[in-house]
Amino acid sequence: MRQMGLVTAAGGRTPLVEDFRVIKRPLIKRALRKPEPGEKPGNLIMITSSLPGEGKTFCSINLAMSIAMELDNTVLLVDADVARPSVLRTLGINSQRGLMDVLLDDQLDLGDVLLRTNVNTLTILPAGSSNARATELLASQSMTALVHEIASRYPDRIVIFDSPPLLLTSEAHVLASHMGQIVLVVEAERTTQHSVKEALRQLEGCTNVNLVYNKSRDFPGTESYDYHYG
Repeated sequence: MRQMGLVTAAGGRTPLVEDFRVIKRPLIKRALRKPEPGEKPGNLIMITSSLPGEGKTFCSINLAMSIAMELDNTVLLVDADVARPSVLRTLGINSQRGLMDVLLDDQLDLGDVLLRTNVNTLTILPAGSSNARATELLASQSMTALVHEIASRYPDRIVIFDSPPLLLTSEAHVLASHMGQIVLVVEAERTTQHSVKEALRQLEGCTNVNLVYNKSRDFPGTESYDYHYG
């Protein structure tokens, strides 16, 4: 994973590790706060972008790995980009049953499709089988019940959803309605202001929307992250 530019527990103090230490801290603080009545659980965090290729999956995996390094938290990383799942592919893992299969088959238990990793505090829920009715499945009562289960079963668990891009599919908007926090990844020098504004417009009504400015170059030959927390 380190060779792929991903955060690892044994990776040492690198700029990437430090960037995600900064990114995760306010997210964890909100995740552990008891939600107000009617408020979505803060431990449900969706990572999305306006368009493909902005680095949302990279950020999802790195954020999950960084939080998994905490002493008091566990992480469930959900590949919720059900049209173009990327988490398993990025990690070099073969496709597995996952989220879509659980929503389609009420006899299939969530525990049957979770993937354990060599990081004890990190578990992965794959996207599962492709389905033409993915938007409707994500908007279903089954999804609401599943989200409630994974948010509440373990008090120390933080759930990271790698979402589809907001301007490409309808699934991301539906998924956002379940979330307590949202991180919008914006690629430096590529994503237009119009795209960002349109993505934020689609997130109107969602609380705790945060921006991560990805691939910004502070110095020649370096890439880093800037952050804005809403």
